[in-house]
Amino acid sequence: RKNTKRVPSFRKLLRTSKIKLDNKLKNKQYKQQSAAKKYRKEQKKLREAVRDAISRKPFPLEECKKKQVAEKCEEEEEDVALPLDMMDEDDLKLMEDLAQKASFLTRDLSSNEPVHVKKRKHESVIDKYEKVPRHMQTEPEKELIHLLPIKDKSGIIPQTMEKPVLNAAQDEEEGMEEMEEAEDFNEEPLPVLSPEEMAAQRRQKLQERKMHIAALASAILSEPDNSIKKLKELRAMLMEQDPNVAVIVRKLVMVSLMEIFKDIVPSYKIRPLTEAEKATKVKKETQKLREFEEGLVSQYKFYLENLEQTIKDWKQRKLKKSNVVSLKAYKGLAEIAVKCLCELLVALPHFNFHNNIIVLIVPLMNDASKRISELCCEAVKRLFKQDKLGSASLGVVKVISGLVRGRNYDVRPEVLKVFLHLRIKEVELQKDSEDIAPKKKFMTYKEKRKNLSRMQRKWKKAEEKLERELLEAEASESKEKKLKLHTETLNIVFMTYFRILKKAQKSPLLPAVLEGLAKFAHLINVEFFDDLLIVLHSLIASGGLSYRECLHCILSAFHILSGQGDVLNIDPMKFYTHLYRTLFSLHAGRTNDDIEIVLQCLDVMFAKRRKQVSQQRALAFLKRLSTLALHVLPNSSVGILATNRVLMQTFHKMDLLLDNESQGSGVYLPELDEPEHCNAQNTALWELHLLQRHYHPTVQKFAAHLIVGAPTEGSGALSLDLSQKPATELFEAYNMKGMTFNPPVASVTPRRKDTFSQVDSFIDEELNKQLQQHINETVVHKLLDFAKHLKESSL
Repeated sequence: RKNTKRVPSFRKLLRTSKIKLDNKLKNKQYKQQSAAKKYRKEQKKLREAVRDAISRKPFPLEECKKKQVAEKCEEEEEDVALPLDMMDEDDLKLMEDLAQKASFLTRDLSSNEPVHVKKRKHESVIDKYEKVPRHMQTEPEKELIHLLPIKDKSGIIPQTMEKPVLNAAQDEEEGMEEMEEAEDFNEEPLPVLSPEEMAAQRRQKLQERKMHIAALASAILSEPDNSIKKLKELRAMLMEQDPNVAVIVRKLVMVSLMEIFKDIVPSYKIRPLTEAEKATKVKKETQKLREFEEGLVSQYKFYLENLEQTIKDWKQRKLKKSNVVSLKAYKGLAEIAVKCLCELLVALPHFNFHNNIIVLIVPLMNDASKRISELCCEAVKRLFKQDKLGSASLGVVKVISGLVRGRNYDVRPEVLKVFLHLRIKEVELQKDSEDIAPKKKFMTYKEKRKNLSRMQRKWKKAEEKLERELLEAEASESKEKKLKLHTETLNIVFMTYFRILKKAQKSPLLPAVLEGLAKFAHLINVEFFDDLLIVLHSLIASGGLSYRECLHCILSAFHILSGQGDVLNIDPMKFYTHLYRTLFSLHAGRTNDDIEIVLQCLDVMFAKRRKQVSQQRALAFLKRLSTLALHVLPNSSVGILATNRVLMQTFHKMDLLLDNESQGSGVYLPELDEPEHCNAQNTALWELHLLQRHYHPTVQKFAAHLIVGAPTEGSGALSLDLSQKPATELFEAYNMKGMTFNPPVASVTPRRKDTFSQVDSFIDEELNKQLQQHINETVVHKLLDFAKHLKESSL
């Protein structure tokens, strides 16, 4: 048949699409590959058949046992095969010999059973054992080395090899050669350097490495787009192998790479390209930017992996095979690695692998090393303070919650104290004013058709498009997203707090939990208020808490009641009573720092709940606080007197305590722990007269101000810097932790004249002579007899 296919013309080729031509080429290549694959399969089958035929052994033909089977075979031979009398004797003998030697005959030819029936069916174990050939042990057995087996279609084939036996002469020759090599090695020893030369050599190597690191870093910062190879070279120096300078060089490279990444990393997260984006053609500038971003992300990833491996080696006390860095030096390397991770955690919260850094840093907050734990806690605090949106804070809070639950609440209290630095309270306070502000609304299509003409609609469309672009350019995060993130973060924080209150009330984490509840109590849902107040009161009543923890319980309860708890009809008299009873536990020693929490409690209990507080309760607290101000440090006295000033200005008839005459019936009972029934109106604030003579000038000012009734104007009024500050700020301002006195004490220098520079000028001449004579006399020490006067009296 004639081939009717024609070669396509050039015009037809032009009309053919590129995809079709590619498909034709792929089909042609696929057919060629299929043909080659088929040929290889056939060759493999032939090789296996030949190998199988060689490996099989010929089995001797068994004699026929059953006569019936033999007769049938003879009959078949008579019918089918040629008669034996028609064959020559030589041919018959040759056929018999070939039948005995045929390697392809593996079954009894006299049997009429099919080929696939196995011979083992008619064999016994003894017959099979008897057919195994025997070997004469004329030679000694050779040692075999077992090699890896080979597997094919038939199964696993074990492989062995004879162990080579060396002669004694060869062993002696090899031993002599080794001795000669050792002698040659000993003949050329390394030059011995003195300690000074070794130190100089080390300084030279270190200087060379420093210059190399500085050159690479400056080149990378000058042209980041074209310096990925240099960045890779600098990262390779983290594996410095010279044991003399390895530790210092690795530390320098870690810090240098950290600063480089902080400078060259873009202000957005780099995502991997899709297959469609990789296939599309782009400009040279875009392609160059893509290559830079891809290289930057890969090098940043490898750098973080190196830091992680350094920390793991230190934690596991794992020594590398090279022994370049000792176990003692690993701690310094691990500290530098943790510092770098902490800096990247704070500086690059928007970039790739930030969640991986969080997972590395958070467990180290609970590390046994105090230095590493402090580094990680400080980094997390800084991240919380600068995180305006809340996404990074949410990631950290999730990991911390999982860590606390996974360790069964056996973590350091500092891990939970970082929650106090969350910015949730500030954002929630700003939320109300931001929601009140009217939002920009755009007109719908129906409103435009109804109210605007065609030209006005056209102008309005262009104006709205421009406003939308401006809003996008501001890159301001939506308030709804912010609120959603903060709500989720706060839910996780409260879940952690409530778990500890429920399951681990005797844990050392309880003070941090109570402090956190005191800060975020105004954000708790109203449904939990009753149960939470019952739990707080039971904790105080149990007596197992310290004084500071009890103060945190009281502060948490009043934060709850002063916020959304105003709608609840709850009288917290038991919390007032407990604080009144324990005020005298404070003193100028260790508990002086707890006065700051007391001042916060008093502010919430009286200033923010003035309508729910009775006059008797306010008078009792005013009297007891004035007594407390006598035996605490000056900063605490200033804070307490500032609180008394607020009480006197907030509640009426507080000037009853400035009058000596008793009002009403009864006597003041200072030892009674009930503020409502101690008759505080029948006493006076005599403590203010003592505080007027206090050594601290600010305490004197406050005492004089309170004695005249705490006026806001006139001669008895305070200055603005004292009157406008709250009590907690005054407590911190006059704190003496730094061993400084506020206000500073002026130095007094005595005035001296030049004429009176000598001491002798004040002494008379005659007196001066007597003094000199006494000084020049030699002192003779005599034995003292203490019983001399007793002896004389006895005589």
